[in-house]
Amino acid sequence: MSGFANRPKVLKGALVEYGLTVPPLIVVFQFNPVQLQRSRSLDFRTKDEVMTWPAPGRPGEPGETWRVERPRGLREWHAHCKDLDEIRDNQIVSVQEETLEFELRLDAGDALETGNPIAQGFGIGPALSALELMTFPKEESVLGQALGSLLGGGTGFKAPKAPNPPMVLFVWGLQRVLPVNINGLTVTETEFDTLLNPVRASVAVNLTVIEGGEPFFKFSKTAKEVMAVLNTANLVTDIVIPG
Repeated sequence: MSGFANRPKVLKGALVEYGLTVPPLIVVFQFNPVQLQRSRSLDFRTKDEVMTWPAPGRPGEPGETWRVERPRGLREWHAHCKDLDEIRDNQIVSVQEETLEFELRLDAGDALETGNPIAQGFGIGPALSALELMTFPKEESVLGQALGSLLGGGTGFKAPKAPNPPMVLFVWGLQRVLPVNINGLTVTETEFDTLLNPVRASVAVNLTVIEGGEPFFKFSKTAKEVMAVLNTANLVTDIVIPG
């Protein structure tokens, strides 16, 4: 194994709750997913299709309007446009937020071999619990409510009154720190210890990126724009200095 002495360390992805709560929810990926599926849907329409018209009336009366003959579909409308400028000026798009899908693997094997007491007592249960609690409203936190009561309720540990889910950050490298909603978790437990604690499992994760003006998304979007500029510079280099 000496040939791997200079092998660079790989950053670990993570899901981290935004804000200080009880219990703190942080899951650093034991193994990075082998693939990350990203998808985004777009809905194209013409301007006429999204305009709201007043109720029809007789000529000269309040509510008078005129009708627009709309094409049966976007493809047919495209066929009647004379150039791309007309399409650009009259076609609008509704962009949906990006969704992320990946699979996590959890395995207590190495921790059990090294005598880790938490793994020996609970297997991968702590990591699974932290993941699953990211989907529950914070008002349901038993520990948070108990601590809030002990401290008089005037702390940052107090559970919110509304059934609000935790705000979670998906950390994937230095350029992607994305606020997300967890749409779903599918946990498949495959091995257990003598106490029936899970010691091996896979978790299918489905996330939606929260896209807006808050700092984390703006940082990641700015990083993407910078990399797009670098891509253009790379194309110029390839043309000017061919390989």
